[in-house]
Amino acid sequence: MSTSISSRALPVLVAGGGIGGVAAALALARQGLAVKVLEQAPQLGEIGAGIQLGPNAFAAFDALGIGELARGRAVYTDEMVMHDALDERLVGRIPTGEAFRARFGNPYAVIHRADIHTSLLEGARAHDNIETLTGTRIEAVQQEGDTVTVRDQHGCLHAGQALIGADGVKSVVRQQYVGDAARVSGHVVYRAVVEKNDFPEDLRWNAASIWVGPNYHLVHYPLRGGEQYNVVVTFHSREQEEWGVREGSREEVQSYYRDCCPRARQLIDLPKSWKRWATADREPIGQWSFGRATLLGDAAHPTLQYIAQGACMALEDAVTLGEALKRCGGDWPRALQLYERSRIARTARVVLSAREMGRIFHASGVERLVRNDLWKGRTPERFYDAMEWLYGWKAETCLAED
Repeated sequence: MSTSISSRALPVLVAGGGIGGVAAALALARQGLAVKVLEQAPQLGEIGAGIQLGPNAFAAFDALGIGELARGRAVYTDEMVMHDALDERLVGRIPTGEAFRARFGNPYAVIHRADIHTSLLEGARAHDNIETLTGTRIEAVQQEGDTVTVRDQHGCLHAGQALIGADGVKSVVRQQYVGDAARVSGHVVYRAVVEKNDFPEDLRWNAASIWVGPNYHLVHYPLRGGEQYNVVVTFHSREQEEWGVREGSREEVQSYYRDCCPRARQLIDLPKSWKRWATADREPIGQWSFGRATLLGDAAHPTLQYIAQGACMALEDAVTLGEALKRCGGDWPRALQLYERSRIARTARVVLSAREMGRIFHASGVERLVRNDLWKGRTPERFYDAMEWLYGWKAETCLAED
């Protein structure tokens, strides 16, 4: 083991207290390590709305010891369903009931981001070796020997035996070690949560539902026991976009959906307020670990939302990091290399697959007709076969072979 006695007395530093950061802290604390989480927001919490959880997310929850907490807050869907937003035609339907669970060992579900974060925090609070500092944004990283030191915006120094950069899509850790530019997609996402009583009765399906149209789509599904519904609309912007979040306007959304069928179009008239995300990802990279610092979650592999795997990948990262450290007996350089080797190809496939799925969703003209023919008559088993690489992830087999 290469860690000295002096550095082993230091905590592991985790930059970022979102889903990936808290999951990483929990994975490391379960290995008996002291962890210090540095979160720039004044308090821990999650913004956003609902997200979808594949079976791989539940496998990660179980490995982190919070499976029951997360399951108790999720809504279990009966199916994933796609309709054409121009003519209401059913494009594809994937049952997510008993046969799906039997195939993948876990369910498909939808959940509010805050409910995932709360479940992780409850798991973390069961460990007295996790310390959290809010209002703390890291600005620089320095490594010397087997110690990593970060400086925050107040000029305070935090020393650790390793640093996990889980500081999101605009990661300071990634900027220092990689320095690559974001790839702004030009796609804009509006997200809102609507109360059940305000949601159209004819769309109250227990399904992860998507309406796909030329250069746009709409998503809706139930949250919190069906008392709320998540509504997401995505379109190709006419403007030159910059990566970021701001308040949105109903008028802008409506202007992109003039040819949308009335049944789906009623979704965009529901929200009382919208949050507007101009989306981006980054090109996959072949190195995340630099000495005793590594990247995790969106800091490592920011992805577009089209296969609903951003949070799932961060959870997998956290579990894999913990497993790598266990296999390597606490040897950080070896463990980080194993973690990286176990994750890079898989997460790159997710990033690239999400881009391609965005193209399929937003097809127009003849491409739209091809898209609508793709899944015609396909059996559930064939859908499941195509999803095996993604949903079949297990903690027991998450590490690359030596």
